[in-house]
Amino acid sequence: MVDYLVVGLGLAGISFCEQLEKKNITFKVITDASQTSSIVAGGLYNPVILKRFTLAWNAKEQLEIAKPFYKNLEKKLKVKLDYKVPVYRKFASIEEQNLWFEAADKSALQPFLSTIIKTNTNAGINAPFGYGEVLDTGRIDTKLLLKTYYSYLKQKEVLIDETFNFDALVLKQDYISYKSIKAKKIIFATGYGLKRNSYFNYLPLNGTKGELLTIKAPDLKESCVIKSSVFIIPLEEDLYRVGATYKWKDKTNIPTKEAKSELLEKLNTFLKSKYEVVNHVAGIRPTVADRRPLLGKHPEHANMYVLNGFGSRGVMIAPYASNLLLENIENTVPLPLEIDISRFTKKYYKKV
Repeated sequence: MVDYLVVGLGLAGISFCEQLEKKNITFKVITDASQTSSIVAGGLYNPVILKRFTLAWNAKEQLEIAKPFYKNLEKKLKVKLDYKVPVYRKFASIEEQNLWFEAADKSALQPFLSTIIKTNTNAGINAPFGYGEVLDTGRIDTKLLLKTYYSYLKQKEVLIDETFNFDALVLKQDYISYKSIKAKKIIFATGYGLKRNSYFNYLPLNGTKGELLTIKAPDLKESCVIKSSVFIIPLEEDLYRVGATYKWKDKTNIPTKEAKSELLEKLNTFLKSKYEVVNHVAGIRPTVADRRPLLGKHPEHANMYVLNGFGSRGVMIAPYASNLLLENIENTVPLPLEIDISRFTKKYYKKV
């Protein structure tokens, strides 16, 4: 018997597995890679909401856990994952510059907003009012992380590559069994796949479709992330990721012509360099009605838990939330009410 069965291996599943390994707690993982939000994510960690110049929820605490978390993963997996890339917010006017300075004067934002306006020196970008620089930012190569972590667990013989079959799950008072596996507890970290989970599908996980383009722009030579009406995220070999869209009705992972047109139209308002589109991907972000994660224990089944609802900020939230959930389970440290699924139980949960 193992201590935990983890279902799902996106950013949430990986982060929880890492917390378990750190404490020498035994586990097995089941994944079928059906949820693509972690794979198609831009991978940015950025503490500031750049539309409104406000601090993201618990950003300081999340960064303090996330940065050493990814550094340790780099050592363990022997790959480069964390790229320290500056994020520049393009100003549309003098008024926006003034709003930036007002925000930078607030104590919570002071560590993250530079008060020196960066002049645009790149002829491939139209930015006459310059940029504001966000500090403590970077990009995690989420695609490489998922691939190498999958291989790592496979090598350790703790990973089963299959679609989870709920009919094979048997709940006992002190443990669960799934086919040949027995575990003291089960954690569902399946992203938008939670909608197909009859134990937790009462939770208000909305799901927001996001689409990203990859462009090749040999003359651009930009090393910073540029945020205007869309992000331009530098990769390697003259490639840049452009995104992202937010659609609430379409729940498929299929890229659309409409989203591509929308992204290119916004990109062309400030990018002057020639480019070609070389890739187009889509995924469903696990977003929640109140914009807070979903953590905690099932209302009836004491050995069943959920770890979900990170939205578009999974890179920052996942290590932080995983730590909170494990502390809650192992050491009975209460979860903050704003992320505990108990906040929805009375309103949404109906006993089956």
